[in-house]
Amino acid sequence: MIRYLNRRQTLAWVAAASAALATRAHAQSERTIKFILPNATGSGVDAITRAAAPALSKSLGHSVVVENQAGASGVIGLQALAKNPPDGFTLSVVSNNVVIFPSVIKGLPFNMPGDFTPIAVIGSTPMVLVVNPQKVSATNSRDFIAALKARPDGFNFGSGGTGTILHLAAEMFLDVAKVSAKHIPYKGVGPMVTDLLGGQIDFGVVALPSVQQHIKSGALRAIGMCGDKRTPAAPEVPTFVEQGLTDYVMEAWFAVIGPKGMGGADVKRIHDGVVAAFNDAGVKDTMAKQGNTIAISSTEQAQRMFQSELTRYAALVKKVGIEPQ
Repeated sequence: MIRYLNRRQTLAWVAAASAALATRAHAQSERTIKFILPNATGSGVDAITRAAAPALSKSLGHSVVVENQAGASGVIGLQALAKNPPDGFTLSVVSNNVVIFPSVIKGLPFNMPGDFTPIAVIGSTPMVLVVNPQKVSATNSRDFIAALKARPDGFNFGSGGTGTILHLAAEMFLDVAKVSAKHIPYKGVGPMVTDLLGGQIDFGVVALPSVQQHIKSGALRAIGMCGDKRTPAAPEVPTFVEQGLTDYVMEAWFAVIGPKGMGGADVKRIHDGVVAAFNDAGVKDTMAKQGNTIAISSTEQAQRMFQSELTRYAALVKKVGIEPQ
């Protein structure tokens, strides 16, 4: 027998359904977007993401938290990201470390970029070679190279982990300068910078935002910028190209990615939110002070860039002789 609802019952049903939908919408709006960073605190990517987090929260319409999951040069954090649902609520900001991994890590537990969704390349950040002034007296590239040649393998350098862009950048410097030094890998940039300040290691290549304050205080000395031109954030530091190493140019870029299988609507939502956040006046000012160049790519450009950079860095790894581990 078909039962018809009277007007009062119909209104009650509509009210209940509306309340349920409102509750669901409220719960959705209360969800937090988590950015899992495969880097330790103190890295360039960490500084960039935390600076942009309030603007990202505003543009994406959800509270944003940043969670550092460093270890294994960044593999642990990427594994954690890959295991999350592709709904746009778990993301990451990564450096070009991620396209170097396949060339330097044996048995990588994921496919890059196949197990992820590149959403946008956000921009680039300058890298600088710095020394502990108590351990290294050189103030320029020529004198630093002379010191390295005078003591073959007598100096050591740190990185945020084997096969990271910072490791590769330092190895490229040694290769172009035709000198050698011992590599000391760390579980993140923060611990490496701490030991560099303490004199446990002699030098390293780092993202400028990670050491800007230490250069200004004199705790570390900048020998040269690794890009092809000086950065307005540290105009007093010459490039290595200016100092005669015309073949030495290295850069670090950063991008936002999500788990594999994100839908087109979620990708667009995140991409639009990233564009809005990095166009925020406060974020733009902070990025400029850190020396970062913001040039947000389309999603299609990001996906092509990940593929082309895999090939480029494979050739660089082979050139400097880094053996997969």
